Amino acid sequence: MALQLDARPPATPGPRDTRLRRAGRLSRIDAKYSPYLYIAPFFLVFAVFGAWPLAYTLWVSLHDWDLLGSNPTFIGADNYTQLLADSDFWHSVVNTLGIFVISTVPQLLLALWLANMLNRQLRFRTGWRMAVLVPNVTSTAAVAIVFGVLFGREFGMINWLLDLVSVDPIGWKSNRFASWVAISAMVDWRWTGYNALIFLAAMQAIPRDLYEAAAIDGANRARQFWTITVPLLKPTIIFCVIISTIGGLQLFTEPRLFHSGTNPIRGGTLRESQTVTMYMFENAFAPYYNFGYGSAVAWLLFALIAIVAAINVLIIRRLGAGAKPDTGRKGGSR
Repeated sequence: MALQLDARPPATPGPRDTRLRRAGRLSRIDAKYSPYLYIAPFFLVFAVFGAWPLAYTLWVSLHDWDLLGSNPTFIGADNYTQLLADSDFWHSVVNTLGIFVISTVPQLLLALWLANMLNRQLRFRTGWRMAVLVPNVTSTAAVAIVFGVLFGREFGMINWLLDLVSVDPIGWKSNRFASWVAISAMVDWRWTGYNALIFLAAMQAIPRDLYEAAAIDGANRARQFWTITVPLLKPTIIFCVIISTIGGLQLFTEPRLFHSGTNPIRGGTLRESQTVTMYMFENAFAPYYNFGYGSAVAWLLFALIAIVAAINVLIIRRLGAGAKPDTGRKGGSR
């Protein structure tokens, strides 16, 4: 039986088929490359205002650079060698870490407790939640003036209260540890509410049925907080710790304004509360104008922040290892 072959030529694609193929190709290109286009603005802005200044600061730190006009001279790592042997630098590092610990630990604990209170059924909840953010939007200069008066040696309210319980007046600006406490109180007052709202937002994302199941099993509010709320807030706690670490180790405005009029950039006559950023400013600008040395301080501060943040994250993860929400009967308090 002979086969009959179709001698007709193949049909040429029509305009509709061409449009469909073109649309499919554009759709694939869009799905593959458009995400990079959407995130490109952030990386462009970061490259201009973040990566480039960081690289430029590193290059400057390798020079003897006088801002008053002399030509910069390449000296390699001499600035870092000198800096690591600088007692004033290490003095500022101790001040920074001391203020950081005294301010950050109570701040995050208070913020966690405050968020837990605001997460309950309260009257005027919106008003209370807005009120905790008021200190954060207050002018730092105004806050420093108020706290400078509160911690005044002769007429400060804190020393007046201490006098009522027969405690001698404290020189809050001349005593090193006392100045740490005063500045930490200022920092805590400003930033506790901010962190509390972050914790509150994370708490509201926790399913309510977990608390209901724990309540049925007999767990009280304290047990629910430690066995449900805290473990589920671990990512948020890590985020707040990192943000607080970056802000705490870059502290500048509060100690600078607290010591206004008494060698402010030195943090007091004897550098009682001079932080690393203040020491960087002192060397890079007035009165020394050693831009290369100040840039080296900035890079060591960057390394210090990275190390402390990594240590904090490891500690929190170690403390939270194995901590899981417990709503079973054996977890309820009897």
